[in-house]
Amino acid sequence: MKVWVNGVFHDDKDANISVFDAGIQHGVGLFETVHARNGVVFRGKQHMDRLAESATLLRLTEQLQIDPLVEALQLCVTENNQDSARLRLTLTGGNLNMLQKTGSGVKDPTIIIQSQPPTEYPAALFEKGVVVSLASGRGNPYDLMAGHKTLNYWSRLLNLQLSAAQKCGEALWLSQSAHIVGGSVSNVFLVKNNTLITPVARGEETAKDVPSAVLPGITRDVVLSLASDMGMAIDRCNSTLDEFLDADEAFLTNSSWGVLPVVGVTATVQDQGKATSELQQVGSGSVGAQTNTLRRKYWELVETETSG
Repeated sequence: MKVWVNGVFHDDKDANISVFDAGIQHGVGLFETVHARNGVVFRGKQHMDRLAESATLLRLTEQLQIDPLVEALQLCVTENNQDSARLRLTLTGGNLNMLQKTGSGVKDPTIIIQSQPPTEYPAALFEKGVVVSLASGRGNPYDLMAGHKTLNYWSRLLNLQLSAAQKCGEALWLSQSAHIVGGSVSNVFLVKNNTLITPVARGEETAKDVPSAVLPGITRDVVLSLASDMGMAIDRCNSTLDEFLDADEAFLTNSSWGVLPVVGVTATVQDQGKATSELQQVGSGSVGAQTNTLRRKYWELVETETSG
């Protein structure tokens, strides 16, 4: 497998970066996960636009050039002769040792692109839906890093592991006000009375909203557009766990699985000092018709955009 590092392809076993890189030293960096079908990257520009916006807002770099990055993503798919792929572009603060050597406050970022086979998910996940757990911790809307895909994913991955140990498919994060933020690696949606409801994402806040800790997902944007085309009303608002459970349908989105139905929530309940897990179903406890339709339309759109 070929890996793209700062504009040069390397065999994966030979690809490396400096131990003084800011991503290793201090976790300074961002990443994007993108997928390709039919040998074509899907919505690469949107992913790179989001990356560049985060890099600017978080003062990592203002030097990113979107079109060359999109081209580099496609080159990785072509170089590895892949029909379908899961790509990760990692952007770090660069080699801090070079800063000491030059004395300059300007340094080049490190950019790495890996292109691997896509994750294969069992069909049953989408046919029967998944149960989700509640993450240990809270999403903090006042954290400057909230709503950005930074390299600090340890707490999210740990909660995914804890969720998997409970035989759950994701871990839902709540905010400090006990409103749903999203999954560890996904955006969240509810369907209620033909209205598609999703938390307010970073950049969508109005004057009455607190800052959002929600990532403005690329797949999320696609699904919102598809739902609007279907005649569904759209409501960007922050929902409680009770409202989530009371929804007609619920699902999660990301670039790997597209649309993933949610049929229940497992919560830990304390009773006389003893902790037990309690399963509460979402709506009827089965995969909803509108979720299935949105999932089908999403993959039809991916197929259309990548097979032209």
